[in-house]
Amino acid sequence: MEVTAGGSATWADMSLDQPRRPTILVIDGLDSNREMLRVVLESDGQQVLCARSAAEGMAILDQGPVDLVLLDMLLADTDSLEFCRRLRANRRTELVPLIMLSRDPTVEREIAGIGAGADGFLGWPFHPEILRARVRARLRQKAIVDRLEESETILVALAQTVEQRDSHTAGHCDRLAALSVAMGMAMELPSRHLLALHRGGYLHDIGKVAVPDSVLLKKGPLTEAEWAIMRTHSAKGEDICRPLKCLSAVLPIIRSHHERWDGSGYPDGLAGRDIPLLARVLQVADIYDALTAVRPYKGAMSSDDALRVMQEETERGWHDPELMQLFLRLRHESVLEATERYAKQRQDAQAMCESLENLQSSIRNY
Repeated sequence: MEVTAGGSATWADMSLDQPRRPTILVIDGLDSNREMLRVVLESDGQQVLCARSAAEGMAILDQGPVDLVLLDMLLADTDSLEFCRRLRANRRTELVPLIMLSRDPTVEREIAGIGAGADGFLGWPFHPEILRARVRARLRQKAIVDRLEESETILVALAQTVEQRDSHTAGHCDRLAALSVAMGMAMELPSRHLLALHRGGYLHDIGKVAVPDSVLLKKGPLTEAEWAIMRTHSAKGEDICRPLKCLSAVLPIIRSHHERWDGSGYPDGLAGRDIPLLARVLQVADIYDALTAVRPYKGAMSSDDALRVMQEETERGWHDPELMQLFLRLRHESVLEATERYAKQRQDAQAMCESLENLQSSIRNY
């Protein structure tokens, strides 16, 4: 790939026939600096994109994936710290490592850069091998993160494939994720729990990939032997997702979302508060969606009828009574309408919170 002195490369300059190398974006206002960085990095096997300004750099980031950014802290056209904050605030670029370069390095500038979200700080002049070592270290970390994200994406796709085996459950994961996050927000749970609930909405039934169609899609009641097969899906789902450390908070949801408050559920017969809280939250949303959806063995209930059935089950000891009271206060139709508009566009907890605009207006007052 060619980069003219003082110019910038674009994604159009890259040959699709070449094996993909790590791509580094260099943003520096000085032609000599960009050229020196380009030579050092390309000699180490990296692919380099160059930009004169933050605006050019942001345009390149909009065009395609970048594995690392080298940013001059003293750009003439903008505040480099603000550029760094924008990078971290964007879901698509928040995990891209960024190293700040400064021609006037001071302790104060380094603290400011790290505080704005930079992953490293390097002052001019520096030895080329120091730069190469820093870049290699950050690229190794980025590759690990990418593999985790790819693995999670594959699991979510697998879970959606399970859902699509039955045309009657289309959209179930989106709705369940929305309702669970809505409950979590009403409970003022921390963001990490909202993210676990959102992921759990998609992954809770992933173990059904091991359930044969003759059982999963059967019209009519299951035999005891068929129920025994169906009940294995929660433990199998946990086994599928356990290798990913980033899903550790989701595993209790996957395993325990069919437990009952009175201990009559499966797979472990847990009771009361021994059932993980997030599993109890998702369970309530899951039951509501199952009752209000068409299934091979039944028609869809109205929201009022479904809530009445859930209240009766709670009185029999099946569900957490406190969570049931909270769920009764949600304006379920408003939450699900927001889901239809936004859930397919964004797949993280922060975005889900944003998509459920004015959620507090969707919670009935006592």
